[in-house]
Amino acid sequence: MQYNNTTCNPTGKVVPSVLPYLLITELLLGLPGNLMALYIFCRHLRSWRPNILFLFNLLLADFFLLVSMPFRIDTYLHSEIWLFGNAWCRINLFMLAVNRSASIGFMTTVAVHRYFKVVHPHNKINFISSRQAGWIAGFIWGVIILMRLPLLIEDQMNIEERDPVCRSFNSKNVTFGLQLHQAIYVAEFFLPLLVLIFCSIRISCILRQRQLNKEKKVRQAINTVLVIVGVFIFCFFPGVATGLIALYFKTNLTTYCNAYKVFSQLFVLSIGFTYLNSALDPIIYCFSSSMFRNSLKSSINRVGIVQLQLSRRASTVNGSES
Repeated sequence: MQYNNTTCNPTGKVVPSVLPYLLITELLLGLPGNLMALYIFCRHLRSWRPNILFLFNLLLADFFLLVSMPFRIDTYLHSEIWLFGNAWCRINLFMLAVNRSASIGFMTTVAVHRYFKVVHPHNKINFISSRQAGWIAGFIWGVIILMRLPLLIEDQMNIEERDPVCRSFNSKNVTFGLQLHQAIYVAEFFLPLLVLIFCSIRISCILRQRQLNKEKKVRQAINTVLVIVGVFIFCFFPGVATGLIALYFKTNLTTYCNAYKVFSQLFVLSIGFTYLNSALDPIIYCFSSSMFRNSLKSSINRVGIVQLQLSRRASTVNGSES
């Protein structure tokens, strides 16, 4: 999406007054959940099966966002004025784009993996080793980095009203990399969405045909795919929808200037939904892996037991003192 026009400037007060505080809330929610997930993956899950490996890579994608988010929060608190220089602008936008693409890529991979487990249980894909799964994950990262590399190479800084602005959607420098970024932004939503919907429908049909609704593992498979579809649409649809609508209104600013301003602002606000995926991904871990759920439960129970023991010791000490 391209916005900012000299005759129809979509600047407003809604974004700086709402978005930074929304991002702060998401950071405070997402950071503890992802740190807990990282702890469980690294310390408790000894069996690195393909499904676990894909989930771990989804977690790595979230950390790209968590590292980048404080700088975006600062930018929106300063009315989109970028204070960290051109080099970090490129790195920051690159990391944000990689997070979005990698989150979508590995969510889709987890869903497709579950699809083969249920619909094609004897397919050789179900018997790949952790090493082969690692090569698949490496291939996904390689494709994503190559697609997003123009954001790291090309100059993304813009001087608007004498203030430096760092954003990947603008109309000042329409380069090949920017056009590629915009095309990927739309395509990486609709193509995986079709795959996710197909997986959901096929798994549901197989459950009915084979009457497997009561089998725990099969129910977990469909629940996993449905949760992924829900998180995917909730986080990524608002940005794509508002961006495309704003692009449509931009084709005739004389007639649709006010509508263009509204949807341009909504597009920027939709960033809050996009970044929310890092806070919601731990839900996917819980639905996708029984090992993760069990490790999480044991960790929580262990914390509860420690707290109970501490409270008993405190009450004993207080009783002896009295």
